[in-house]
Amino acid sequence: MEAKAIESKKKGEAEKDFLPLSGTDYVEFYVGNAKQAAHFYRSAFGFNALAYSGPETGVKDRTSYAVRQDRLTLVLTSSLRPDTDIAQHVAKHGDGVKMLALKVEDAASAWEETTKRGGKSFLKPTTLTDDFGKLVMSGIYTYGETVHLFIERKDYKGPFMPGYKDWKTAYNPPSTGLKYVDHCVGNVGWNQMNKWVKYYEEVMGFRNILSFDDKDISTEYSALMSKVMSNGNGYVKFPINEPAKGKKKSQVEEYLEFYNGEGCQHIAMATNNIIETVTELQNRGVEFLRVPGNYYDTVLDRVGKIDEDLAPLKKLGILVDRDNEGYLLQIFTKPLQDRPTLFFEIIQRKGATSFGKGNFKALFEALEREQELRGNL
Repeated sequence: MEAKAIESKKKGEAEKDFLPLSGTDYVEFYVGNAKQAAHFYRSAFGFNALAYSGPETGVKDRTSYAVRQDRLTLVLTSSLRPDTDIAQHVAKHGDGVKMLALKVEDAASAWEETTKRGGKSFLKPTTLTDDFGKLVMSGIYTYGETVHLFIERKDYKGPFMPGYKDWKTAYNPPSTGLKYVDHCVGNVGWNQMNKWVKYYEEVMGFRNILSFDDKDISTEYSALMSKVMSNGNGYVKFPINEPAKGKKKSQVEEYLEFYNGEGCQHIAMATNNIIETVTELQNRGVEFLRVPGNYYDTVLDRVGKIDEDLAPLKKLGILVDRDNEGYLLQIFTKPLQDRPTLFFEIIQRKGATSFGKGNFKALFEALEREQELRGNL
């Protein structure tokens, strides 16, 4: 009996590992003007030029600029013609995330394992080659028109991937201290969250590690529900938000309206020194949401002792929260484009593994003030 139990346990562990992931490879945005977008993310956020793809590299329908900071890679892609899928995506959604690319050891296996479990194929396993070696990629759809690519690059030594050339420029702004993708949040429609939770569980082997209902995330006017999905090793986390009924329109409803459907709401980027990072970002013109000053009157009563002085946190608008593992510091930008859709979160974890539940009310009130100014509350 005991042997059967051990065998069953081993089988269960093997089942969990059918899609081993080692983190985020890159995030690709479809945008109206990739050259200008690349300049913005370099100037404002401290990314550096990495690689370029376009007519000069044999790609005739688009241009793509890859930029990098530490382990964070963004790709900004624009269509060169009005009748492409890229152009239609931008016309419908505005600038937004199209690809959430994940690092895998075997892109063919990742595609086979996920599609046989119900994943809708976006790209069958495809091998790209150039003088630097070979890269294998595949992909499946997730919520809305968003895609998860599986990137296998163990046999590739080039600057980014085949089809790109090294991109050298005289302008290389200093880093702002951003390190890697901490998590990516998706907004889905009414009564769709459980469907996508099940999708991540069954298709990708993720598990639901945290759940927040409308009692956790609500103000006088609006509410939402959220569930955090994580792969087995915790390197990839995808919280999923769904609107909940409130007196007025929630920020998730506003997103769904202006994005014209489901999509990636925000990307959380980690730093080892949030005070230095946010100071530099603000100096470069990045705009952040601000909570009321009285938030800081009681924050230490709630979270206890922290290493940082409270004065610079208050000056910058950085929020603090604690869980059983430690505490975290976080702040959220305003939307990064004219449509009130995609934004960034800057986060520093001091042991905490959660997502700032204690800040939800203050954050939502700040979001609602912005919505009211836009006439969308």
